[in-house]
Amino acid sequence: MSLETYLGAMPFTEIIPYKHDSHVEGVSFSGVLRKHPYDDEKCLLIADPSGCEPVILEFRVTDVLGADEMASPVDENGKNVQVLRLWIKKGSFGIRYEPFEVDEPLKTGSASRHLHERFLKNVG
Repeated sequence: MSLETYLGAMPFTEIIPYKHDSHVEGVSFSGVLRKHPYDDEKCLLIADPSGCEPVILEFRVTDVLGADEMASPVDENGKNVQVLRLWIKKGSFGIRYEPFEVDEPLKTGSASRHLHERFLKNVG
């Protein structure tokens, strides 16, 4: 799978509203929520897509306890991105994808201009 397959996935719209006890049963993660490109039982959270260290987090949909909307950043073209805080059940498992550019030394996040541009292009 290419990076664009994950970043360009469709927005995830079947959000469970926040429940008052989600903070007791879960841990929060913030970012841009996307459908998994090939597994309907999973979702992707693009954490810090325009920041220094963007990562892709994968969770099972059944482990999402709830979500609430956060302030959505607006770019210079007036386009906004919906940022959510997901509450994930404690004890569940997730996968963390950390894209990098192959170089000496490896370039991650904002150290790789190309990687940073790809995140912004596909998520922003």
